[in-house]
Amino acid sequence: MTRLDRVSLIPGSHVTDVDGSYVVVDLLDTQTVLVENAEGKRKKRKVTDLAIGEVAPTNRLVDLALVPREDWDRVCQIVEVLKPLILLGPKKRTKQEVEAAADLLEKHCATVYRWLKEYEKTGVLSCLLRKPRSDKGVNRLDARVEQIIKDCIDTLYLSDQCRSVAKTAEEVRKRCKDERLTPPDPATVSARIDAIDDALKVRKRKGYKAADEQFSPIYGSFPDAEQPLAVVQIDHSPMDVIAVDDIHRLPIGRAYLTIAIDVYSKMVVGFFISLDNPGAMATGVCIARAILGKERLLKRLDLEDLEWPCWGMMRVIHTDNAKEFRGTMLGRAAREYGIIAQRRPRGRPRYGGHVERAFRTYMSEIHGELPGTTFSNPKERLEYDSEGRAVMSMDALEKWFAMFILGVYHQRPHKGNDGLPPIVKWERGILGDPQANGIARGIPARFPDEHRLFLDFSPYVERTVQEYGIAFEGIYYWCDALRRFIHARDNETAKLKRQFICRYDPRDLSKLWLYDEDSSQYIEVPYRNLTRPPVSLWEVRQAKKRLREDSKQSTNEELIFRTIDRMRKLVVEESEKTKSARRMRQRQKGWERSRKKSDAPVAPKAVPGPKPVPVIDHDDGDIEPFEGISEG
Repeated sequence: MTRLDRVSLIPGSHVTDVDGSYVVVDLLDTQTVLVENAEGKRKKRKVTDLAIGEVAPTNRLVDLALVPREDWDRVCQIVEVLKPLILLGPKKRTKQEVEAAADLLEKHCATVYRWLKEYEKTGVLSCLLRKPRSDKGVNRLDARVEQIIKDCIDTLYLSDQCRSVAKTAEEVRKRCKDERLTPPDPATVSARIDAIDDALKVRKRKGYKAADEQFSPIYGSFPDAEQPLAVVQIDHSPMDVIAVDDIHRLPIGRAYLTIAIDVYSKMVVGFFISLDNPGAMATGVCIARAILGKERLLKRLDLEDLEWPCWGMMRVIHTDNAKEFRGTMLGRAAREYGIIAQRRPRGRPRYGGHVERAFRTYMSEIHGELPGTTFSNPKERLEYDSEGRAVMSMDALEKWFAMFILGVYHQRPHKGNDGLPPIVKWERGILGDPQANGIARGIPARFPDEHRLFLDFSPYVERTVQEYGIAFEGIYYWCDALRRFIHARDNETAKLKRQFICRYDPRDLSKLWLYDEDSSQYIEVPYRNLTRPPVSLWEVRQAKKRLREDSKQSTNEELIFRTIDRMRKLVVEESEKTKSARRMRQRQKGWERSRKKSDAPVAPKAVPGPKPVPVIDHDDGDIEPFEGISEG
């Protein structure tokens, strides 16, 4: 069994449950297996009740955002060399093949064997990161020298003049001499340049066209979608239906749909519907839903009678030139879990055909079934009053869409599957198709640390810890676990305060998750004032914008929450008068619902802290909804 595509349940797999250890004898369906214990007794077991013996929970040493770029690139290069050996598995690869890989990597065979064992055990790239050095924190170069190197690379090497590495190193040496600083070795400058992404080098030196031709994949037909979860396409689209608010049943506009569809079977493996503009947040939620089991989601939607047997890591995520994965934290998270993010080549629409055909299918169903449809264009709508006939709330719309894909779309014959329904194609890909001599993929493994995965696909900020706790967007957070971090100093530069990675959910800012490097764990940090209501990032920024418009020179937490309270009261008063106000009210209900009935994994409750200390937060600049969300 390999780890590149995640360990799967196949006959011969070793598994465990609360009663003991077993060997998988047969796959009965996509969610049930027949197992046998050491005494030869057999029984049926649900996949959700089993743990694969070889799968170990992710024991990552660092948050992905803390990994230096050069270290990350090194790990990616190692995995590329090891990939053929990983695919072969421990029993099939030979000593000669391992020695050849060791020669390529210029490492001893024992190191390669250790890397293979670690990767096959954990399945994540970060297990190959170098262990922290004993001299970590000792400055190797003067900060002024580092700045000179950076300036020379940015202005000379990464320019259309195409200066050579040697010329760039020579300029670094000259500038250091002028500043009476000890110049670095040319190899140091070369190492800094080697760490730069190759695509960025070509784009800066030769232009966008050259970079696109060199680094964009070119395929004849859709590549390598030979089994379930080999390739998953993700895209966003506004839904062709007007939604109504829950209170007054009045129109609030169109929602946005994000879907993830398995190219092999055409199964929808994840979706997300929201009133907020699509972006990194919607993509992250959709990916997490696609990877994790659907039991929580189906329970929240009261659809436990329908089956959605899709979970597990996809090998490739294919997007329509989406920027969410380009040099962002979302892209790094995907790479950490062995997911390859590819984008559609420009001018080649056939590469996004699967997800776009799915959108057309969904929208045609909406046009014929749902009151309040906007149709695809105004010519089709004619005199149809979309807003006047709208009846679907956001809750109802999400449930209706889930019912449609699970009970109709997955069950109907699909032309792209040679007439097979997506659910049948999926089952044959998982269990094997004897008639077509197909090779079974096996039942995908359940991810062992769901909460960690959810956080890895969430945005983050870097913050210091003060006496009052953590300040973020004018709101203060505290728990007793933060006491030891107050005024902590940077590990490398003692003059600077230590910055901590703080993950957050833009829909609910009632808590942050601070990453503790010492314990390699996240600490859940709630509001310092626990009486504050949950709010979204968009609401907070709207309140701060309102305060600036009122000529307030500074804002503080008390004023922010008081303003949000006034805004919410105003929305209630005006909800029957304007569509924009009703849309805002519905957003608030959606955030509240996601907090109360979320299908996302949850962390343990944090310990309440002392009462807040008044602190002034200065902030300026124009703010738009979800503008500037940091992802690394």
